[in-house]
Amino acid sequence: MSKIVVAGSLNMDLRFAMKRMPLEGETVLADSLLYNPGGKGANQAAAAAKLGGSVAMLGCVGKDGFGDALAKSLEDCGCDVSRLARVDDPTGTAAIYVDERGRNSIVVVSGANGRCDTAYLKGCEDVLKACDILLLQLEIPYEAVWHLAKKAHALGKTVILNPAPAPEEGGIPKDVLACVDWITPNETELSRLSGLPCEDPEQIEEAASKLRALGAANVLVTVGSQGAFLCTPEMAELIPTEKVKAVDTTAAGDCFNGAFAVGLSEGMTPAEAVAFANRAASISVTRPGAQSSLPSRGEL
Repeated sequence: MSKIVVAGSLNMDLRFAMKRMPLEGETVLADSLLYNPGGKGANQAAAAAKLGGSVAMLGCVGKDGFGDALAKSLEDCGCDVSRLARVDDPTGTAAIYVDERGRNSIVVVSGANGRCDTAYLKGCEDVLKACDILLLQLEIPYEAVWHLAKKAHALGKTVILNPAPAPEEGGIPKDVLACVDWITPNETELSRLSGLPCEDPEQIEEAASKLRALGAANVLVTVGSQGAFLCTPEMAELIPTEKVKAVDTTAAGDCFNGAFAVGLSEGMTPAEAVAFANRAASISVTRPGAQSSLPSRGEL
């Protein structure tokens, strides 16, 4: 089986469950507080490993209890964490507010993730050379992501970029997009990257086509409970997902991306890999937490 390398963030998630989100200046009592291993990079690595992928994680955590817990969580999922860096900065932390309808708002303190820089990643090029698929997000310094995308492309690897959170300004450089085989935004991220509205399938197709024109080889747009919109040179099609009762959508996109990478690594067609990822994400939203919500291959 192909090897997947995930380079990105690791955060300890503090999940506050409440009936509704607070308004500006308002205090709301939460029903519960849970500590869950998270971070987009770690979530995607955990998702891929739990679904049977051969996965290595590159990233940075602090020399603290949260760092220990994050490394152990990934290791328990079957992920290779031997090249994680332990740095002096505190481990990244995210405060996640979830209402009774499963909707969430998230505030992130990057901490040690800011040390996942080009210098560190240059010391991990042997890991990159040994893989077949590189999965990236945007919770580590942009320069590090751009460096890895270009390096992996030059080595002939498949590059998947989940542009989350989407850049506030400047977007993704064209020379980086040209190195991306799959870019996987949601509707909001696609709208920000393309500068176009993305409120219906026709608008999503137009915006996805613009990203392809800017250099991305293929665009895969997650559209929540509707599934995912696949835009390649050969097709533009919405691939639906199963309807479920959502409890917590926190890591649904991360689950989708990790599962999609596994599907590609096993030789599935893009449409098959999307359907596989849709099913995984559908399971993840039916239970709380980030990595704790991720399904195993047996459950799928």
